[in-house]
Amino acid sequence: MSGAIMGGLAVAIGAFGAHALKPLLLESGRIETFELAVRYQFYHAFALLSTALIMNHADSKKLSYAGIFFLLGIIFFSGSLYILCLSGMTILGAVTPIGGIFFILGWILLAIGAIKK
Repeated sequence: MSGAIMGGLAVAIGAFGAHALKPLLLESGRIETFELAVRYQFYHAFALLSTALIMNHADSKKLSYAGIFFLLGIIFFSGSLYILCLSGMTILGAVTPIGGIFFILGWILLAIGAIKK
């Protein structure tokens, strides 16, 4: 369910950015940053959906943790970039790599959980 929610939110946020926020993002020079946040949210929404599908065939705590890390990655990585784009708070650049680490951990755990099937 979280994969579908994150995918739907990515569509809504991306559309909002492309239309309502476009002047602000162009003015601040953050349109590429915003697009990166949306793109990574989409990638990891698909990762969440894939994890759920694999969990239908393999019962593994590692897969559950992979899903948690993907969700945390979206919140920390994409979320910090969204806030950065809208507020200009550059200190959030320090939070973004934490989201990247969560993404990496999610992919590692997904691989281990899928192999152990």
